[in-house]
Amino acid sequence: MPAEKRYKTKYPGVYYVMGTAVATGKPEKIYYIRYRKDGKPIDEKAGRQYQDDMTPARAAQHRAKRIDGKEPTNKEKREALEAKKKAQEGKWTINRLWTEYKFNNPNLKSLSIDENRFANYIKSDLGKKEPKNLVPLDIDRIRIKLSKTKKSGTVKNILELIRRIINFGTKKNLCLGVSFKIEMPRANNQKTEDLSPEQLKVLLEAIENNDHPQAGPMMKMALFSGMRRGELFKLEWDDIDFDRGFIYIRDPKGGLDQKIPLNEAARNLLETHPRTKSSFVFPGRGGKQRTDIHHAVNEIRDDAGLPKDFRALHGLRHVYASMLASSGQVDLYTLQKLLTHKSPMMTQRYAHLRDEALRKASELAGSIIEEAAKTKQDDNETKTQNRPQPEVV
Repeated sequence: MPAEKRYKTKYPGVYYVMGTAVATGKPEKIYYIRYRKDGKPIDEKAGRQYQDDMTPARAAQHRAKRIDGKEPTNKEKREALEAKKKAQEGKWTINRLWTEYKFNNPNLKSLSIDENRFANYIKSDLGKKEPKNLVPLDIDRIRIKLSKTKKSGTVKNILELIRRIINFGTKKNLCLGVSFKIEMPRANNQKTEDLSPEQLKVLLEAIENNDHPQAGPMMKMALFSGMRRGELFKLEWDDIDFDRGFIYIRDPKGGLDQKIPLNEAARNLLETHPRTKSSFVFPGRGGKQRTDIHHAVNEIRDDAGLPKDFRALHGLRHVYASMLASSGQVDLYTLQKLLTHKSPMMTQRYAHLRDEALRKASELAGSIIEEAAKTKQDDNETKTQNRPQPEVV
């Protein structure tokens, strides 16, 4: 079937094709709009000339609103209508919403973690309830129960998951939301590990004495580069630019791809690290992307006599940052870029180390000036003592 002829209008992105009016059987213009949303081209019907009282100007207005996000696309309208039908088919409990949420977010990075949180802390208490039937006491009970054994950050993550599931349901018109605000506890569990020079020396010795092919090199790489555990797991040989001296970090925690300098210590480690058939630098079983290594790195941590709560990989990222901050030679903006922090507030935890280094440098400057002044005074006293005294008559 040949394509219908398109007729341009004076409005950008608005055109029409000739159709037939349903009511009269006479020729009728059918207006369409073309635009891009989230980088994707969209070509959709705006309305009929007579049936919908559509004009090129009105079509252009609809196009502008959809570009600005003030009006849903035709696809979004269909999805909303479908969701509304589903909502009328049966009760949307928290359990059912969670299943739908997972189906709609298969590539969510934290999905496996959220699975555990839901199964362990949400399902038994809230799973069979609809959001509209929840009362503040339901959330308070979970908060109080979790607070007895979990840190405030963990409690916040679990409550945030409950809120996310409910918001998903209301946004998709699957259910009514709660009639109150789910309050989040303030998380105050920022942890910044650091090691003394003696501890660091013992740890490096423990790494050298360990025969695991990946654990020791990964710990060194975290220490040399400040890379996150997940970034080390995903690191591929193609991500390392030995010629230009950069490491490309794909899909990091902050969202956008980043690149960090390849320093000499990291370069030497990677150049001597054995390559396998896998594309990953630190591959897991079968050459696939590694998902865990905590047993091996914790064994090295224990051999070095470090505290049990020292996180063997993430802790070394903090050691990397702490060393740079305490040197007094690296400003916080540079440190933020090296750590690929999305916000400067995340780097602020190291500010006191940099301030202490600057304070020591300032004290040193003061001591040097005082010493110089003292030397000058001593020279003047010596000259005075050596000056010839007048004769007494």
